[in-house]
Amino acid sequence: MATEQKNSYSQILKSSALIGGSSAITIAVGIIRTKAMAVLLGPAGFGLMGVYGSIIDLAQSIAGMGINSSGVRQIAAATGSGDTNRIARTVVVLRRTSIVLGIVGAVLLAAFSWHISDLTFGTHERAAAVAILSLAVLFRLVSNGQGALLQGMRHISDLAKMSILGSVFGAIACIVLVYFWHEDGVVLALVAVGAMSVVTSWWYSRKIRIQTPVMTVSEIKEEITALLKLGFAFMASGFLMMGAAYAVRMMVIRMVSLEAAGYYQAAWTLGGLYVGFILQAMGADFYPRLTAVAQDNDLCNRLVNEQTHISLLLAGPGVLATLVCTPLITTVFYSSEFQVAVEVLRWICLGAALRVVTWPMGYIIVAQGRQTIFFWAELAWTVVNVGLSWICIKSFGLTGAGIAFFGSYVFHAILIYPIVRHLSGFEWSAVNSKAGWLFLASIIVVFCGFYVLPPIWATGFGALAVILSGVYSLRMLLGLISCDQIPHTIQRLLLWFRPATS
Repeated sequence: MATEQKNSYSQILKSSALIGGSSAITIAVGIIRTKAMAVLLGPAGFGLMGVYGSIIDLAQSIAGMGINSSGVRQIAAATGSGDTNRIARTVVVLRRTSIVLGIVGAVLLAAFSWHISDLTFGTHERAAAVAILSLAVLFRLVSNGQGALLQGMRHISDLAKMSILGSVFGAIACIVLVYFWHEDGVVLALVAVGAMSVVTSWWYSRKIRIQTPVMTVSEIKEEITALLKLGFAFMASGFLMMGAAYAVRMMVIRMVSLEAAGYYQAAWTLGGLYVGFILQAMGADFYPRLTAVAQDNDLCNRLVNEQTHISLLLAGPGVLATLVCTPLITTVFYSSEFQVAVEVLRWICLGAALRVVTWPMGYIIVAQGRQTIFFWAELAWTVVNVGLSWICIKSFGLTGAGIAFFGSYVFHAILIYPIVRHLSGFEWSAVNSKAGWLFLASIIVVFCGFYVLPPIWATGFGALAVILSGVYSLRMLLGLISCDQIPHTIQRLLLWFRPATS
C-alpha cells in the first residue's frame, strides 16, 4: 500500500480517535444524564424533554441559516488558500453573524410560542415553557459559530475538549435542575445545557488569535452573502431533518401516546449512540479535508472511499453489538420501564448502519457547493421519511417509526449514489463493496434471528457475530496503517491480529 494512502488512513484514524474518544467520554456522561432523566421523569416526562429538544433543534436550524456548516467550508477554503486577511474576514463575519442570528431566532421563537405550543401539544398551557426555550436557541447558535471556527481550522483536539467539557458541565446542571424541580425543571435544564456549550466553546475559540481586519461595507456584504448563500442550503437541510424528527414525534404523540414518545426518544438516542461518534469525526475532520480537494475528482473520490472503509470497519461490530444487547442497554441506560423501546431500537440500528455508508458520499455534494442538488436530495428524503412514518406508525404503532427510519435510509442510499457518480465519477472501491456486503449481511441475519429463533439462541448467535466481526475489523484496521504509527506497547498486544500481508 502506498505511503501516501497509509498516511491518509492514519489521519482518518487519528481524527476518529480524537473525536471518537471525546464522544466516548461524552457518551459516558450522557449515559449518566439520560439515566437520571429517565428515573427522575419517567417515560412521559422523558418524552416531553425529547419534544422540547425537537422544538429547539427546529428553531435553531431555521434561525441559524446553515452558517455553522457553511462557515466551516468557508474557513477551510480560506485556510487552504493561505490568505490571512481572507481568513480574518471570514472569521469575524461568522462570529458576528452567529450572534445576530441567535438573537433573531430567540425573539421569533418567543413571539410564536403560543402557536407552537398549540400545534405541538394541542393546548396553550406550555407556551411560557416554549418561550423560555428561546434562550437555548440563542446559546446554541453562538456556540455553533465558535465551534465552526475550530472545525474549519482543524483544531480537532480543542474541538474534542470543548465537546467533553460542555457535556460534563451541561449534565451537572441538567441533573441538579431536574432533581429539584422534576418536570418543571426540564426547560431550565435544556437552557442550562446551551449556556454551558457557550462557555466552553468561547474558552477554546478565544485561543485562535485573529487580528480584526478593517472591512468595507462591500467586503462585509460579500462575506455575509457567501455564508448565507451556501448556508441557506444547509439551513433548508437542517430544517427538513429536524422538521422530520419533530413531525415523527408529533405523530407518535397523536397516534399512540406521550409515553410512546418517551420510548421513541430513548430508542432514537441509543440507536445513534455508537454510530454518532463516527459521524461526528467525519464532520469534524473529513469535511474540511474534502472541501480542500473538492475540485480534484480522483483525489476526492479516493478520500471518500477511504473514509467509508474506516467507517464501515469501526461501525459494523458496534451496530451488531447494539442489536444483540438492546434489552440490556435499554435497562442500563434508562430503566426496565423502557423495554417497550427494544423493537423500535433494533429497526433504528439498521437505519444508522446505512447512514455510515451514505454520509461520506453525501459530503461530495456539500464540498463541491452544489446547493440546489443538496436541497432537493434532502427534500426527497424528508418527504419519504415523513410519509413512511405516517403509514408505518398508523399500521404498526411505535415500532412503525423505526421501520420508517430504516426505509428512509434505504431510499437515501439509492438516491445519493447515482448523484455523486454523476458529479465526480464516484464508485465504491472493491474493498468497500466486500466489507459493506459482509457487514450488511451479518446485520440482517442477526436482526432476523431475533424474530425466528428462541431469544437465547438469537443472542448467542449474535454474540458470535460480534466477536468475529470485531476480529475482522481489527485485523483490517491494523493492515491500513504503518507499524511505526502505533505505540510499541500496543503493537505487542495487537501483533496477533495484524494480517500477514497488507
